[in-house]
Amino acid sequence: MAILYIILDGVGDKASKRSNNTPLEAAFTPNLDNLTTNGAMGILYTVRRGIAPESDAGVFSLLSYDPSRLDLSRGVVEALGSGVQFSDGDLALRCNFASVQDNQIVDRRAGRNVTADQASELVKAVNRDDVLVGLSAFDLKATIGHRCALVLHANRRKFSEAVSNLDPAYSRKERVSIALTNVKLPVAIPRCIPLNKTKTAARTAHTMNQFASRVHDVLENHPVNVQRRQEGNMPANFLLMRDAGTKMPRVRSLEQKFGWRSVAIADMPVELGISKVIGMDVEKFHPERTLGSYAQRAKKALALLDHYDLVYVHLKGPDEPGHDGDFEGKKRAIEDIDFGFFSHLPFSLPHLVCVTADHSTPCAARGHTDDPVPLLITGPEVEPDGSIRFTETSAKKGKLGTINHGYEILGRLKRML
Repeated sequence: MAILYIILDGVGDKASKRSNNTPLEAAFTPNLDNLTTNGAMGILYTVRRGIAPESDAGVFSLLSYDPSRLDLSRGVVEALGSGVQFSDGDLALRCNFASVQDNQIVDRRAGRNVTADQASELVKAVNRDDVLVGLSAFDLKATIGHRCALVLHANRRKFSEAVSNLDPAYSRKERVSIALTNVKLPVAIPRCIPLNKTKTAARTAHTMNQFASRVHDVLENHPVNVQRRQEGNMPANFLLMRDAGTKMPRVRSLEQKFGWRSVAIADMPVELGISKVIGMDVEKFHPERTLGSYAQRAKKALALLDHYDLVYVHLKGPDEPGHDGDFEGKKRAIEDIDFGFFSHLPFSLPHLVCVTADHSTPCAARGHTDDPVPLLITGPEVEPDGSIRFTETSAKKGKLGTINHGYEILGRLKRML
């Protein structure tokens, strides 16, 4: 018996004032609900109570690693998942193309409609800028949409990861970045500041501020942004930078911890990078959110269950409309996953199936929150608890109760094999 571990990115939510339902409760999900009738539910804090995790912390935790005990950096994970060269001592950062006007951030994602070709042209302009090259040797790579990965390479000067985020939506707390809710835009461009009193941290923060300012100069009147403005779109004229890291995460692999051969089905750099760090094989998909793409993922997952002990499937769909405050869009994303992915799973599998989320992204908050997420476990040895729908309300009534840390889940599943 193997484990099929399905993560619905950001699916958790709160009841809407308009409909008194969450997107999960409002969605038509007959296939996921059929799976639920065979299993037991509970609620899960993916990191711990009071933490609104970024995706990297949530996923690491769900895969049995306590983020508070890791030298964890989203920047490093994104670099690894994007194929950007990184060595200990370099400074890695997760970046967004954003829109800036009059020294204020007016859109953190440049309208969320930056095309791959546009991102490529903007990155080329940054990478060949003489002034930027003089600040530090670096590699900036466009990944998906408005997202980028940046590595500043160390030479004689060292970098420090003890610097604040140059992004108003995320705050550094100990070793983890915390998502802030209801960030009101426009907001003044933040300054990167050192988080300790070392000269290295001060120098790193200064370099990041210089870098951000010069990137804005390069991008402000770039032909891509001239065209975007003419077409009524937000310019991608600034680079938000967050989650600085200077060290490769070093952890025991999943095989060392559990004796399992594992594989991840994913498309985003963060999940691909985490897979590399913990020794999972990868089946990389193109980042599509279509019914056909979900169906391909489901069929691939079923085939992989014959060859792996753990098959991890990360489905991004619900998170983005949650960030956009789009209730109907999130509802449709959930329904697409139900029809595209879950309709291809047999009603009863000879394996353990676990369905949950890496964090909640309520539409009202337009960001990650510390709210718990639904958890479903079903399989040959799991006694159904009477749950009939995969929703937040059903999860609160399930016999699995409340699980306070995501990193407990794989241990629990192992005991059920």
